Amino acid sequence: MRLRHIEVIQALLQTGHLGTAAEMLQLPVADVEALLRETEGQLGFMLFASVRGRLQATREARELQVQIAHVYEALEPVQRLADSLKQYQAPPLRVIGTPPLAQQLLPQGIASLRRRFPDVPCSLLCLPTREIVKSLLLRESDLGLSLHDPEHEDIQCQVIAQGKLQLLAPHGWLQPRQKYIGVQDLAGQSMVGLEGHDPLSVLFESKLQALRPAPVVHTRVQTHQMMRSMVEAGEGLAVVDPFTAIGARAGGLDVCPVSPAVPINLYALTLNNVAPTPTVEALLDILKAQAQAMLAT
Repeated sequence: MRLRHIEVIQALLQTGHLGTAAEMLQLPVADVEALLRETEGQLGFMLFASVRGRLQATREARELQVQIAHVYEALEPVQRLADSLKQYQAPPLRVIGTPPLAQQLLPQGIASLRRRFPDVPCSLLCLPTREIVKSLLLRESDLGLSLHDPEHEDIQCQVIAQGKLQLLAPHGWLQPRQKYIGVQDLAGQSMVGLEGHDPLSVLFESKLQALRPAPVVHTRVQTHQMMRSMVEAGEGLAVVDPFTAIGARAGGLDVCPVSPAVPINLYALTLNNVAPTPTVEALLDILKAQAQAMLAT
């Protein structure tokens, strides 16, 4: 079947009438009828039967309908890109960030970019680092932001800002104007843990487990944002990335860096040997300045 045949089947499934389907496809009724007969001839079975003046889909047509829906879903990105090229003469900017960056950094960055490129469409996604790498390799995205270096030979990794791991505590837990918390001060404390092997937390958690008494971890969660929510719910203390800490401070939690400091890099991930577009370059400049300003405070 050709795409035109699929369009005829879809139009008839939706309308049940040759004339209405012809209007939808902007074709003469005779052409739609001829395409239907051609399709049925190629397939070797009937797709529609005339019942009381309407075309009723056969069982075979209903089974084909499921796969036809997949075809239209696959065509949507092509249509969006075509619309973008026609309207803007440039493809959309596709950016993916890990959860802390997608929530705390990217919204402000895109808003600043919009003032410089008011008509460029943007697509923003929130995914873990391994999925960002996969998306870049498949050329489904233009720029990734992560707090981890994926160390992949086909991914260019650029440090654009640096912060420190931060302690989250209920409001009033820290002393007024306390500038940091020593690791030894966390001995025996109730803390929220992180599930899995997050590179940001593995090293620090080994330091915590060396304390005597070791911190008590009753609950483990999947992301730093969930750790923040557990601290807000009174489940204990948590050590998180600096971008999650920025939102937590604004939400009323006590926040301070741990000592000795554990540096955290913000990485911009792009595909090797692919020249960045002007919008990607502009967004990188904006994100670098904004991230450094956010982390400095």
